[in-house]
Amino acid sequence: MVGVTSTSPPPVPYHATARRPAWETLPAALRTAVAGRLGAPVVAARSAGAGFTRGFAAVLSTAAGDHAFVKAAPAAEQPRLVDWYAREAALLSRLPEPLRAPRPRWTLHEAGWFALCLDAVDGHTPRLPWDPAELAATLAGYADVAAALSAPPAGLVAAGLPHLADLAREDILWWGEVAAGREPAPPLPAPLRDRLPDLVALESRLPPYAATATGLIHGDLRLDNVLIDGAGQAWFCDWAWLCHGPAWFDLATLLLTAYADGLDADALFAGHPASAGAPSDALDVTLAALSGYFLTTATSAPKTASPHLPAHQRWSGEQSLGWLARRRGWG
Repeated sequence: MVGVTSTSPPPVPYHATARRPAWETLPAALRTAVAGRLGAPVVAARSAGAGFTRGFAAVLSTAAGDHAFVKAAPAAEQPRLVDWYAREAALLSRLPEPLRAPRPRWTLHEAGWFALCLDAVDGHTPRLPWDPAELAATLAGYADVAAALSAPPAGLVAAGLPHLADLAREDILWWGEVAAGREPAPPLPAPLRDRLPDLVALESRLPPYAATATGLIHGDLRLDNVLIDGAGQAWFCDWAWLCHGPAWFDLATLLLTAYADGLDADALFAGHPASAGAPSDALDVTLAALSGYFLTTATSAPKTASPHLPAHQRWSGEQSLGWLARRRGWG
């Protein structure tokens, strides 16, 4: 891989972005119910440091020696998070078996909370700068994911998954809103302030490109949704945004950190199986859409999110726009 001279680390390391409640602070009735489902008292809880929600998420260890990963959120205060957890439980049970994804054990409602229990993965979030072996494992692992989801099983498709083309029109494409005056323009570097028409034109191609895809994608593939296990293999987590779409979209979102790390992200994208058959400007189209989405939504993060989310949204938008500008020769 060819490096460049400058790098831009994220504002807070991905493995330390979460702000989560501790196990001891959860309602006693919920803790009792969880321990009952686990079959033994909980003797230790290791909180997940990655992620951008305020939901409970931890590896729980029991007196019987079992380990399980449990997510939980209060229905009244975080109904969307509860919906995401419930959707993820339904989708994980339908994923093809070869995929390295945590498998669900059970769900429960107790004390106004919803909890999801998954098999625990003994692994860690990749840290930046990327370790070459971990990056290679992650990219190889995603090649397996893309292949397995290129012709998804009927049971998974029957779950009524959304289409990236529709999600793009509804919530991802923001440069058109800025151009129409319906959304404030985010701050842009001077050389890019006259590029709004180009950004609108590029992002507008995402829905028709995505509409032709026949497979499924993760839909939220970031570094913090990856775990590297003790054997050096990559596992992929947080599947609530599974949707119909092209695998090259996932690949571009994953490679934002490689670009920011000073690696030759263009070559990594072009050489990956997920980009095979992609339109020649698919990467530029994706980067245009991502830059508008991240830069505009950074100003409206929900109160239920991690306090680090806005800074990471801005950083991700800056990396998307910087990568696109370099590829396009925009000064």
